[in-house]
Amino acid sequence: MANKIKQIAIYGKGGIGKSTTTSNLSAALSKAGYRVMQFGCDPKSDSTNTLRGGTYIPTVLDTLREKGSVNAHDVIFEGFNGIYCVEAGGPAPGVGCAGRGIITAVELFKQQKIFDELELDFVIYDVLGDVVCGGFAMPIREGIAQHVFTVSSGDFMSIYASNNLFKGIKKYSNNGGALLGGIIANSINQGYSREIVNDFADRTKTQIMQYVPRSITVTQSELKGKTTIESAPDSEQAKVYTELAERIAAHEESKTPSPLELDELRQWAAGWSDKLLKLETGVVVGGEQAGI
Repeated sequence: MANKIKQIAIYGKGGIGKSTTTSNLSAALSKAGYRVMQFGCDPKSDSTNTLRGGTYIPTVLDTLREKGSVNAHDVIFEGFNGIYCVEAGGPAPGVGCAGRGIITAVELFKQQKIFDELELDFVIYDVLGDVVCGGFAMPIREGIAQHVFTVSSGDFMSIYASNNLFKGIKKYSNNGGALLGGIIANSINQGYSREIVNDFADRTKTQIMQYVPRSITVTQSELKGKTTIESAPDSEQAKVYTELAERIAAHEESKTPSPLELDELRQWAAGWSDKLLKLETGVVVGGEQAGI
């Protein structure tokens, strides 16, 4: 009897730490005894680097262009603690949709029934937070992922990207699309950042899965080409990722979010700007506030 596979998608604005979070999540789940595949869906093809000592792997689309056909086993590479690593890749520069790699790779793996063959517990899609392109929206639109999580900080553009993602989830929710599991709050070192993300979660009727602080341990680990789970397993940061993995493993019920309209989002952000300026402790310098 085949395993019941939990397929999840991690979205987030570029540069928010989405791939770092995803790779540490995969590593923590594998350490907990789960069979995991990480599916990189960014055309940069760097999602799985820290699971493989900083090395790149051939992508599905590059292999398809080179050989004309692809056996899924030829584009699956073993990473840390037996994690299966796949990079969908993208089109040749300047040609075609950047999301085409996701569509092609997912269809290939479905046709060849790879997930069942490998008896996976988790397939984790690491996806750019851009739901405009059909390829990047595929894990949501087609219901390939059962649960969607977004990585967001307290910065406006990160929240803006998450709100757009919520709009996409809501749009497809009545047609069998994936639903929202919650927010992974990343780079949360100041008290006000936590409050901003909490308020956004409340307004959009979702939940915070974990608060992940910015940590030099992550930087040190990535400079070695490793996840924090591998490089610093006894660190406080590794404990944070392990707790996140436990919560996602236990998560069963995802929901349709209530995204804000653009005018509502702007008013909400302006309100928070006023609150920060009025705080009695700390000084606003260059958009950051100290002492809170």
